Amino acid sequence: MGRIAVIGAGTGAMAAAARLAVAGHRVTVYERTETYGGALRRFERDGFAFDTGPGLLPLPAVYRDLFVKTGKEPLEDCVELVQVDPSARHVFADGTAVSLPNASRAGVVTALDEALGSGAGQRWGDFLVRAREAWDRTRRPLLEEPLWPNWQVLAEREPYPSVPHKKLLRTRRAGTLAEIGAWELRDERLAALLESHALAYGLDPRTAPASAAVLPYLEHAFGTWYVRGGIRELARAVYERCVQRRVAFVFGAEVTGVVEKDGRAAGVELAGGEVVDADFVVAGMAPDALGRLAVRAEGGPAPRRGLPSRLTVLLALRGGRPEGTAHRTVVHAPDRSAELDGLFGSGPAAPGTVTVLRPDDPALTPDNGHEAVALVSTVPAGTGADPVRTEQMITAAERAVPGLRDRILWQEVRTPADIAEETGAAGGAVPPPALAAAAGDLLYPSNTTDLPGLFTAGGWSHPGGGLPHAGMSGALVAGLIVEGPEFRGSQ
Repeated sequence: MGRIAVIGAGTGAMAAAARLAVAGHRVTVYERTETYGGALRRFERDGFAFDTGPGLLPLPAVYRDLFVKTGKEPLEDCVELVQVDPSARHVFADGTAVSLPNASRAGVVTALDEALGSGAGQRWGDFLVRAREAWDRTRRPLLEEPLWPNWQVLAEREPYPSVPHKKLLRTRRAGTLAEIGAWELRDERLAALLESHALAYGLDPRTAPASAAVLPYLEHAFGTWYVRGGIRELARAVYERCVQRRVAFVFGAEVTGVVEKDGRAAGVELAGGEVVDADFVVAGMAPDALGRLAVRAEGGPAPRRGLPSRLTVLLALRGGRPEGTAHRTVVHAPDRSAELDGLFGSGPAAPGTVTVLRPDDPALTPDNGHEAVALVSTVPAGTGADPVRTEQMITAAERAVPGLRDRILWQEVRTPADIAEETGAAGGAVPPPALAAAAGDLLYPSNTTDLPGLFTAGGWSHPGGGLPHAGMSGALVAGLIVEGPEFRGSQ
């Protein structure tokens, strides 16, 4: 079988490496930093530990499939998966709060009716039915198949269904997520709930297509999961599976070029001038970085530009985690319009939505008399350390954690610059999942490129960002290399 050079040790690249090794290829991963995992990192201090990337895992079936296809030990033998319940607690601008059960439509409908008033739950439940229709229409072409050569078809079609409007006696099709909130949910708090799913991925709900309805549906249908010990443990398990399958890793190895010979990728050049021959090259990196390594490195839609990043405040707290505390609380911005204008428009920065993560996990604290809490907010890429913004996030979090300030032992701020250092993405930008419609603005370049033998995996290529999507990209790349251009995805 062939020699394969993989650039980068992110989860998508490692998922491809493990599958390719099982298929008999000799795989070597070259990672410019000193560890694996890409954005899945851990910060440790004084017996506290924090995830600095994603804090929860949607759609774990992607990684269950990876472990089934690459060895005898299933995923649950390698990490402990815990279903988070409630899925999230939401604290809205008017002070209303609601806890949403995990993967229970009836439970969610009841909770929303009790918190927001009769009829609110039914409107959200009806929305989830329509979101499922959008999911069923896009799941295979967007997630399970290589990007279609005529990908423009996905860009033109809005899969979210039209809704009958009783007063107008006609149907009306929402074009954006914000229009769904205004026309169908008809409650500022329900609209904020909907839009928070887009904001978590750095999407502007005013311009995100209605097909973004699949984001809350994904969480509702497949549940929200946590990996005991932190999501970094998932990266560790994938890395160890690669090693078991005899994938070689070279850390501290910066790739400075993709070698081209006879019109196809033929290896990589490392800093210092060493050239490593390969029959195929798999790049798990942002498009700007890949463009500096190879010509003809793109295929399909243009790479995404101008995406936001994340600001994370890690808090070491005195005092244990109270019984019954929600793992995740979303504290909504006091002024949604000002938040969106500051993030995506020309308005000044405004207090934003803050996600408060409080895992029930003894592995993250020195003892049961302390608690590790992470605050996460979407910010423009390139945002630096800003004491004012940090204080705004802590103030918002106090609505979810009363007395928070008095419990802080120390804090650590992780900026987009830290994400840029770990992932190589310009400004620390974080890619969202691929979505249909929107003229293709939320599609990603194909896993194949214009340079034969060069493939791309990870959040910056089809099917986009997010942990499940990264794993899917690895599966698609492995299929394209093993089965060739005729590969059409899992059946």
